[in-house]
Amino acid sequence: MYAYTERFARCIDASKRVRWEIERDVIRGRTLDPDMKFLPDGLSCIQDLDFLDNDDKRFLSQVQGRTYANVFGLVERFICAKVIELSHDYLFENQVALEGLIRFSDEEIKHQELFRRVERMAAAVMPDGYRFCADPNEVARAVLSKSTWSVLALTCHIELFTQMHYRQSIAPDATLSPLFKDLFQFHWKEESQHAVMDELEWRREDARLDAAQRDQGVDQLIELVAAVDAIVCNQAEVDTDYFCLHSGCRCDESQRDAVVRTLKKAYRWQFIISGVQHPHFGKVLTELTCTAQRDRIGHALAPIMEDFEPAPAAA
Repeated sequence: MYAYTERFARCIDASKRVRWEIERDVIRGRTLDPDMKFLPDGLSCIQDLDFLDNDDKRFLSQVQGRTYANVFGLVERFICAKVIELSHDYLFENQVALEGLIRFSDEEIKHQELFRRVERMAAAVMPDGYRFCADPNEVARAVLSKSTWSVLALTCHIELFTQMHYRQSIAPDATLSPLFKDLFQFHWKEESQHAVMDELEWRREDARLDAAQRDQGVDQLIELVAAVDAIVCNQAEVDTDYFCLHSGCRCDESQRDAVVRTLKKAYRWQFIISGVQHPHFGKVLTELTCTAQRDRIGHALAPIMEDFEPAPAAA
């Protein structure tokens, strides 16, 4: 228990050191630059679309970047609710863990507002007609109806790939809008602590389960990943229509199909595969599940992963 509490204490110290405010530290009176990319090629898979010119590639990166931010705003709705629920376990006992989770939830509320600001800023510099289809509250209710084990597994997966995306793809790319880049730098600073606390709570929950309950958790994790896949694939269709309407190339049917395939591939990479392939997520999942359970997960992921041999390189 001491080591567990000490890890929460280190998260609290880090949270205090990196604490930031949206207006003062991140936005600082700036706007998104419509002449620059929002999302790097290592996340957008835009290199697959060789028929697009540089202007269209830049615009498609902006469409994807807008959706990328909106998906984070979506998932943080259920993450925040789950963290608040978990904090109730510590109300009268471990006050260090309680403070860690309260800080976690406070930061997630701030992140939701940050991504609402991103959407408003993107709307100000992009053509009318963009739609983000998934309703955050409906998704949160559906996710939170699943077992705590499955929700924490999904959350840990998300927090880990968030860090990887920033370090490997967003931070090194000098061609991105400086404000968009900073948005995810500041987001990353706080998500680093969240990933640690996610894992602590996932392991704590796992220790309370019997074999049947854990098996149910695995099945529900598979259901949650399938739901994420449905959301991002549907958004890929909607984003393709928006892009084709406003792009310079006015895509024909075959080009539209290529854009849809690329966006589905990119969104699956961003929000599912990059997390599944994260070494630390794989390590924790291996420690908490048996071979048969991991085989079930692998079988469910196979149709999603078929385009990732090899996985796209970070850029």
